[in-house]
Amino acid sequence: MNETVLPCKVSAIDKFCYVTLRELPPFFSHKHRIVYSKVELVNEIETIGHHVEKGVLNQYDIKVGLEIHHDADLPARSGLGSSSSFTVGLIHALSVFRGDKIDKKNLANQATYIEQVVLKEAVGNQDQIWASYGGFNRIDFDNKGNFKVAPIILEKEQLALLNNSLVIVFSGVSRISSTVARSQLDKINDTRDVRFRLREIVESAHQMVTSLNFELTEFGKLINESWNVKKELDVNVSNPKIDEIYQKGLEAGAYGGKLLGAGNGGFILFIIDPTKREKLKEALRGLITVDVNIDWEGSKLLFERR
Repeated sequence: MNETVLPCKVSAIDKFCYVTLRELPPFFSHKHRIVYSKVELVNEIETIGHHVEKGVLNQYDIKVGLEIHHDADLPARSGLGSSSSFTVGLIHALSVFRGDKIDKKNLANQATYIEQVVLKEAVGNQDQIWASYGGFNRIDFDNKGNFKVAPIILEKEQLALLNNSLVIVFSGVSRISSTVARSQLDKINDTRDVRFRLREIVESAHQMVTSLNFELTEFGKLINESWNVKKELDVNVSNPKIDEIYQKGLEAGAYGGKLLGAGNGGFILFIIDPTKREKLKEALRGLITVDVNIDWEGSKLLFERR
């Protein structure tokens, strides 16, 4: 039986979420202290309001009291995989806390299991992989849920050019990605041609970035093509505000770009000549713009208390 292989091209960026974890001393009226945009003081895991933390802690059968802090460089619900990054980070921290070693593939698989099976969220598989692995990769999925990660090696000059051409712009619209993704999944049988075209674009992009004759202009145009094709998946992928921001970016000199994540809000990525980045920011003044680079490490420990 032939297996269907679906490729995607994924790059991790150098913006992070940070998870710190420690055993909470037994001197408080609460057993667990969970700190994110809220502070939760609870005695039972089942009463934790943060659904990811509750799902992960239940899965790991935690008996001792914990204090967990979550901070991030960029906002949640912004299309950058921040939810999966947190899931990956929390699983990584808990594994080390329990004295277990976990490799990147297991880390990605466990995070995917938590989100898709335990939490029953309509999410894909790529966010958990790039949060675990980092880097600039081609990822191939088969129809059994298996994946292979193939790092894309860039020449030093090519990497510098690509890094200096990346700008992400926050649209100001936050949304729950699983809600947008669910709408797309409901129409999956009607969008096979669109998905096949996206697959062809991935193949073209892979050939382009590994070519010795890499042209940033052509790469930007290819990203632009993928965005236009993706909008055919579902009417909710974009909206008038996103379209307006995107058009302003093109008029400011961007070669192309796309909305990141499931769609309908979050960050827009632009590919632009490095000498024109300030012009792009000026054209989009009033919106938050962020220069980003490719991150090569993925989930890692900053320190471990002995």
